[in-house]
Amino acid sequence: METGGSSESPAEPKKGRSRAPKKAAESLLKQKSPAEFFAENKNIAGFDNPGKSLYTTVRELVENSLDSAESISELPVVEITIEEIGKSKFNSMIGLIDRERVDAALYDDYETAKERERRLAKEARAQEIQARNAASGKKVKEQSAGKGMKGRGEGSFYRVTCKDNGKGMPHDDIPNMFGRVLSGTKYGLKQTRGKFGLGAKMALIWSKMSTGLPIEISSSMKGQTYMTFCRLDIDIHRNVPHVHVHEKRKNDNKWHGAEIQVVIEGNWTTYRSKILHYMRQMAVITPYAQFLFRFISETSDKNVTIKFARRTEVMPPVPLETKHHPSSVDILLIKRLIAETSKQNLLQFLQHEFVNIGKSHAERLIGEMGSEFSAKMPVKSLTDQQIVRIHQLFRQAKFDDPTGDCLSPAGEYNLRLGIIKELHPDMVATYSGSAQVFEGHPFIVEAGVSVGGKDVKQGLNIFRFANRIPLLFEQGADVVTRTALKRINWGTYKINQTQDKIGVFVSIVSTKIPFKGTGKEYIGDDIKEIATAVKSAIQQCCNQLKSKIIKKLQAREQQERKRNIGRYIPDASAAIYDVLQAMTQLHASKKRRYNEEDTDLVSKVASRSITTATLKEKLSEHVARVDYEMALEYATQSGVSEEPREDVYIQALEPAAADGKKFLDFHSPTFVFRLVC
Repeated sequence: METGGSSESPAEPKKGRSRAPKKAAESLLKQKSPAEFFAENKNIAGFDNPGKSLYTTVRELVENSLDSAESISELPVVEITIEEIGKSKFNSMIGLIDRERVDAALYDDYETAKERERRLAKEARAQEIQARNAASGKKVKEQSAGKGMKGRGEGSFYRVTCKDNGKGMPHDDIPNMFGRVLSGTKYGLKQTRGKFGLGAKMALIWSKMSTGLPIEISSSMKGQTYMTFCRLDIDIHRNVPHVHVHEKRKNDNKWHGAEIQVVIEGNWTTYRSKILHYMRQMAVITPYAQFLFRFISETSDKNVTIKFARRTEVMPPVPLETKHHPSSVDILLIKRLIAETSKQNLLQFLQHEFVNIGKSHAERLIGEMGSEFSAKMPVKSLTDQQIVRIHQLFRQAKFDDPTGDCLSPAGEYNLRLGIIKELHPDMVATYSGSAQVFEGHPFIVEAGVSVGGKDVKQGLNIFRFANRIPLLFEQGADVVTRTALKRINWGTYKINQTQDKIGVFVSIVSTKIPFKGTGKEYIGDDIKEIATAVKSAIQQCCNQLKSKIIKKLQAREQQERKRNIGRYIPDASAAIYDVLQAMTQLHASKKRRYNEEDTDLVSKVASRSITTATLKEKLSEHVARVDYEMALEYATQSGVSEEPREDVYIQALEPAAADGKKFLDFHSPTFVFRLVC
């Protein structure tokens, strides 16, 4: 039996092996690097399509430049250039030779003879209608390009360059700062402009995906005698930089800052207005910065150059890194703080790793945790269960709210200057609220409301800012939009919501902005503390405007009243003069009835010392005096104890005049007084 079994055994394993199913490839455990994840989910970082990618690249580079300059208290000077690159030029950049089409029907934009004939006929009809409208004086729309004129695979390419006067970057750190995703200097609990901490890294990933070209960085720090030049791209699978060139060059001009250049696929036509709108709003919220924006097209008539000049030299303070508030931490964060702390025992850990926990408060907390806790116990020895107990106590105990000292709002002065500089409104009001708290994070809401202005549409024009960066997308769901549209009764403040040109500016700064959605483009309406603060800030501005509007209406009514009364002055003067002339011709016996003043007046009329013109002038003066006295009496009754004041803006000092001189700034909500020594 054993022999028989062994004789059949060679055939059976062979048969079994042939029937055994192969292991599915997808069942293998795989890993992705952070760079791979963001490359596959680029819409999360704002790179949804070529047009949005161009906009996001500009935004990331500009915000990095501002952060860099502000970190060394340098007035920012940012130059941003977008240069259009044609297909032939792009091919030559990557070493590709242009090739004529061999099989025309293979391409997406191929047209048959009949399709081309129909398209040309349609374009001819459109041109005819356009010419007819132009002749009749109607508004003529620009004719869009033909639908089939450009294939899907034939994209537009742009070289984006951003240069600043910031602090620059250390020579050895540049490769990792640009070629390693989720590495940077901005991580920590403080107010930052960034949303994901990606910065220019995502622009490099998009460049690698759309053009394959590396990014170029030139940088020099203050006081350095050399300038770093680096050309690199990123190994997406390993999340490490791939350096082509990394060298030191001469810096004869003693320039400091950074210049970043990247070539990407984009769409200027569809996102032109968004990019320019972004630059304009950035000029509003940072009037102390100077921006030079250039778009260089292949055809010179489409070139764009816009300079946003600096209006003030007063900069907000640099945001400070702060410690966590006990009510804002979770279990994982407590574990990380324990792992990173240099403190030895639990008492020191509570005192020094959290805000608003003093020694006596920490001792009370430890006493409340239970008998297994003590002030001197090593913090590294805490078990998972003990950490959960600490977290539960943090959630239930009462703590003082964190202060807003770590925050850096734009300030009423800068916000007002920015609105006036860019919109030129008829009137503007600003308000900066005190620091408030949500979920243990401090936040400050600033608001401005303007009426009238240049390039402002009728109705509500809403401008939203989070940590001093403009938010342009998903406006409808934002807390600012919903508050302005649904919770403010504009008629109460003498403002017509549909006919007046109203600008609503709201800036929110915080150590944690509660963005909604993957794109982080709006702040939700579900946080009661923020919604209440936004409404209050807008109402404060509206109250200021209401008093100005009432004074303006009163002045208009006063002018209208004077104008109406003035219409009767000529007739009244002539009638009075005729009566006085008749009195001069009365019998002497009747003249004796007049007192001395009347006799003197009649004699002046008789001698023509008083004429119709004299009476007209005196009546006009009397009307003006009475009207002023009535207005003054009304103002006194209304509680207005002083005459209205006008805003005065002092010209900023020239840099040459301030060199070598010390100065001291005195800040007020509406002005800054600089004393130069």
